[in-house]
Order: sequence, then structure tokens, then C-alpha cells
Amino acid sequence: MRSIAKMAPVLALLAVLAACRDTDTVNLDDYYTRAVTLPGGIVIHAEVASTQAQVEKGLMFRKSLAPDHGMLFLFSKEEPLKFWMFQTLIPLDIVWMDADKRVVEISENTPPCKTERDQCPVYGGSAPALFVLELAGGSVAHYHLKTGDTIQF
Repeated sequence: MRSIAKMAPVLALLAVLAACRDTDTVNLDDYYTRAVTLPGGIVIHAEVASTQAQVEKGLMFRKSLAPDHGMLFLFSKEEPLKFWMFQTLIPLDIVWMDADKRVVEISENTPPCKTERDQCPVYGGSAPALFVLELAGGSVAHYHLKTGDTIQF
């Protein structure tokens, strides 16, 4: 009897958690990723970068990126957005989208910057954007993405 009494708080907590559980299965990754559907129905699992720290880090220091993965940057204001590849180790395709999620600019196979920070070129910024999707280099050509396409997420 004594051991059951000790477990009562734990059992009560488990009961509360079970009652609060949503009917959909949720994985820890669901809190950090979002499904991004490209034209043609291809789904990319994109890490979401919405805080200043996440946006600044982006895909820095990654040695690889799976073909069906990427990073989706969410901004609060539609404006020309410039990106750079400082401390990024792999080539990336960068796709800028407006508030309607329509592709407004693309930088394919954007090379890593292997020089000093102040010598890294910037990419983009020729059209107002609210979202940016980074994919493994070569993805834009592979998935036949082009300016004017609409991406869903």
C-alpha cells in the first residue's frame, strides 16, 4: 500500500497529461519544422527560423542537408531581404517569396563564403519578400522551381 501512495502524484500527473493530449500524433520535430509543398506536390520538411537568433544562424555550420529538407525563414515585414553565406559550409538554393507565397527571386547553388565576414557577398534584395526558403544546392533545378511559382506552407 505504501508504494502505491508514493506513486499517486505520478499517476495523477499522467492522467492529466493523457486528458490534455490532442487526438493527432505530435512529434517533437513538429514544433520546429513545417511541411512546405512545392509545385508538383513535393513536400520539404523545413526547419522554421522566426526569431532573430534563428534567422542569424540559419544553416551555418551544417555539413550536409538532406534533399527533402530545408529552412524556412519567416519575417514580420515584407521588404527586400538580403542573405549571405558566411560560415555556411554547403551550397544552397535560396528562394524568396512575397506575402502571397509567390516566388519573387531565386539564387541557385549559392556558394559558401570562405573569406572574412566583411568580404562575403550578399544575395537577394531585388524584390520585397516576407518568406525565404533555403534548400540544398541544385534543388531549384531538380524540382523545376521558377519565379512566379507559389509554394504552400
